[in-house]
Amino acid sequence: MQYNNIAFIGFGLIAGSIAKAIKKYLPSSKIYAYTNNSPELLKGKSEGVIDIILEHIDSTLLECDIVFLCTPVEFNDKYLEEIVPFIRKDTIITDVGSTKSSIHKLAKELELEDVFIGGHPMAGSEKSGYEASDPLLLENAYYMLTPASGISDEKLQAITDIIKKIKSIPFVIDYKKHDTVVAAISHLPHIIAASLVNLVKDNDYDDKVMKQLAAGGFKDITRIASASPIMWEQICIVNSEPINMMLRKYIDILEDVYSHLSVKSNLYISDMFEKSGEYRNSLDTNAQGLIISKHDISVHIQDKPGAISVISAILAANSISIKNIGINHNREKGEGALNISFYDADSCEMAGKLLKEYNYIVL
Repeated sequence: MQYNNIAFIGFGLIAGSIAKAIKKYLPSSKIYAYTNNSPELLKGKSEGVIDIILEHIDSTLLECDIVFLCTPVEFNDKYLEEIVPFIRKDTIITDVGSTKSSIHKLAKELELEDVFIGGHPMAGSEKSGYEASDPLLLENAYYMLTPASGISDEKLQAITDIIKKIKSIPFVIDYKKHDTVVAAISHLPHIIAASLVNLVKDNDYDDKVMKQLAAGGFKDITRIASASPIMWEQICIVNSEPINMMLRKYIDILEDVYSHLSVKSNLYISDMFEKSGEYRNSLDTNAQGLIISKHDISVHIQDKPGAISVISAILAANSISIKNIGINHNREKGEGALNISFYDADSCEMAGKLLKEYNYIVL
């Protein structure tokens, strides 16, 4: 069977990026789209990404071979129920939500286990909405797939083939295992980062010296604490059971650290950092993960008028866009005096090589 007619319910950052990638790599596909945000649909249509705008959830969906649910997690459940009357037995329903247990349970209740394959592209952006969508967003990113128990090999292969063609890396996993994994590598780190920032805020001195000196390493490791409060409230509540399980394990580790610090057990502390360093250094650096990567370099420069302007001019002359640029006031890890952020990994790598050619020391 050919899976050429593809519908999107919700059309923001992820849906737009998937649709653009499908149009780029599978140009014979026909894209249908529905969302409450009409300007995004009209823009998608004008750009040739959307072929058919869906005014309502109705029988037009019977024409579609794949339906992507791309709204926030709690709304995906609602739309899953709404589309049931308009789904053929040979259709594939998938979603892009970051948690899976809730929608899989609902798919079972609705007797959709022969058509539902959960999906979770491990990619994102600090920007949101269709305006920020990019066909390259998913390139080399893991794309988690959680097939329901009744899914045929043919359907799983069909969605896997599409994911490969849009340059993502398909990764098939049980939905319960998926939720535990993302709780450990994404959800808990966000909670820890937010808690650590609040710890500093609530225990700072009257002169705010902690805030003043928190640039550099502290700001780096807590960057994800600036994520959307509304989105993370939803994620934490929906995936609370796996998060609580991992949080309890983390609290046990912290209590163990506290006990060993209290008796000044230097061997335990040394062993902890050695093991964590070995494991971290073994992580794959090529594929994208759940936490959005930073694309930064630091550069050693002299403190003299025009120094930053020269670097900016070199990069601009080579069509490299700078996202942010500023002075590193806290350089305890050996960073350069100037920190430069870029929008993507390619620009970051190109800038580093270019500045080295001009004899700058780049870290």
